[in-house]
Amino acid sequence: MNKIIKTMLISLLAIILIGGITTAIVLYFVNDKAEGQEKSIDDIIEYSYATPEITTDLNDGSFVRIQFQVITDSKEAKEEIEKRDFQVKNVLIKELAKLESEEFKTGLSSLEEKVITELNEVMTEGKITDVYTIQKILQ
Repeated sequence: MNKIIKTMLISLLAIILIGGITTAIVLYFVNDKAEGQEKSIDDIIEYSYATPEITTDLNDGSFVRIQFQVITDSKEAKEEIEKRDFQVKNVLIKELAKLESEEFKTGLSSLEEKVITELNEVMTEGKITDVYTIQKILQ
């Protein structure tokens, strides 16, 4: 009788262990697929924030008027970036002041990447996923 109980316990533990490992693997891969999915346009619009239009000078004395659309990863992040409006303006002015007019014409993508990096450093509730230039005028 004792041998049967030991065999049953070992079998039960093996089944529980295999089930636990299988569950962990399935959940791990399901979460990876969910994270890799693209956001729908509705999510992008819901989590986006349009910066105020900013007029400032570049390093070579040219003037620029520019506006960005900032995409966040959650509703909380959008609310936070709206509250951090003054920091957004500060980051944009500082980054634009470093550029010459030729750099500005050709380097908008790198400017957008710098803005993402700088804004993510001040964010606490979420993160900035994308920045799009939606208006620009160089004089």
